[in-house]
Amino acid sequence: MSAGVRLLVALLAGLAQALSIALPGSGEPLWWLQIASLAVLVRVLDAAPGRRAAAWLGWVFATAWLTATFWWLFISMHTYGGLAAPLAALAVLALAAFLASYYAIVSACFKALALIHRAQSALVFAALWLLAELARGQWWTGFPWGAGGYAHVDGPLARLAPFVGVYGIGAVAVWLAAHLAQWRRSDLRRPALWLGVAAVAVLWQAAGMARQDMQARLIVHAPLSLALLQGNIPQDEKFQPGSGVPLALAWYGDALKAATADLVVAPETAIPLLPQDLAPGYLQGVTQRYRTGSQALLLGMPLGDARAGYTNSVLGFAAGQSAPYEYDKHHLVPFGEFIPPLLRWFTEMMKIPLGDFRRGALGQPSFVWGRERIAPNICYEDLFGEELAARFADPAHAPTLMVNLSNIGWFGDSVALPQHLAISRMRALEFERPMVRATNTGATAVIDHAGQVSARLAPFTRAVLATQVRGVHGEATPYARWAGRWGLLPLWLLAAAVVLAACIRRWRRNNG
Repeated sequence: MSAGVRLLVALLAGLAQALSIALPGSGEPLWWLQIASLAVLVRVLDAAPGRRAAAWLGWVFATAWLTATFWWLFISMHTYGGLAAPLAALAVLALAAFLASYYAIVSACFKALALIHRAQSALVFAALWLLAELARGQWWTGFPWGAGGYAHVDGPLARLAPFVGVYGIGAVAVWLAAHLAQWRRSDLRRPALWLGVAAVAVLWQAAGMARQDMQARLIVHAPLSLALLQGNIPQDEKFQPGSGVPLALAWYGDALKAATADLVVAPETAIPLLPQDLAPGYLQGVTQRYRTGSQALLLGMPLGDARAGYTNSVLGFAAGQSAPYEYDKHHLVPFGEFIPPLLRWFTEMMKIPLGDFRRGALGQPSFVWGRERIAPNICYEDLFGEELAARFADPAHAPTLMVNLSNIGWFGDSVALPQHLAISRMRALEFERPMVRATNTGATAVIDHAGQVSARLAPFTRAVLATQVRGVHGEATPYARWAGRWGLLPLWLLAAAVVLAACIRRWRRNNG
């Protein structure tokens, strides 16, 4: 296989990896394609003549994968941000290429270790890939969108989510892919192969039984009626005083006054103005029934002022409160919600409103209402499971229900919508808590504590999803416990230990 052919194969495998996260058109994840595409990468890495060639192959694979995964950033920067199309395209490619450097480094390291034993090789490749995924998700503010584990929300590895989370699932998938890549027909005659298959089958079955046991001990609450408001305000008009703003105030105002459900949720910045900029009495008028009646409301809107700073927030209203509940978004979007150092010039080239928010605290209290402890998160905050896990650190105050309030209208009618739905489904699997999603354009949905979508509103429609949800309480999942206490540090240490052991083994082999 020539160098050019290897690069082409790596590029096509990277595109397949992107398709596996959410297939365009249906939005369905394809777990088998995710494993197969990584197996192809391992094959071409094995065929690479050296570390430099391996680095290039890993970089091409990851650049293609990431560009095809979040290409829709182009829409936010060009269509709604006003950035020239060539610059917007270049910005997406530059981001993907930069993040791909992590995978280039670990591909070169894998080639440098040159492990002969195939079982060890597969384990080390999984550990190296896990380190790259963790680095992408946590360094430089973190952007782990499209992590390989999300392809498995409907696959056989989904049962591992309550134990090891999305990154652990991704590492297991890489391990399987590396074994698949190294498979030979002659292996069918090797007893070690069948012993390994039997061990994996036993562990897989044990994980399923343990998960069933945990679910059996959960306490599922009586159903709450829900009203999830989807305003479908055009993104290019959403913050315009003469069009989107009056439309949003009128439609959401009427919907809030008319809703009869137990819990009503309006999405991120449903009210697109600061409270002090609203007409006198408007906010009091649309929330009054929730302050005194038997209903509860979660409402997305910006808060703050020029002196104290602005926050992307959720207000909660229910009877008996001395003041509304407030949740301030913690994990902000670079360029959209805060300006990274030395890059203000880039932000000023775009016309995105409300571009510099103040960060809320990590692990903010839940909205307590009746038997429910409702934990809001805003937009892509549900991408960071380790941060949501902080709310489970104290079992007495752990959420019974999670609510995501989003506006990804910035990305148009693209694959970003089903990708985000898969992210929320993974969080429901990890924590075994339902996730309610209220969005401006989609996907507005209810996900039960088993990660299944129980109700969903058609995207890009102006409507209210009237449905039900059941809160859940009980013992936190193993993932919630260890991630809530230590974050992702255990995965970092485990992966680093495997790689360090491989390095020591190679050094001894070369110097022994």
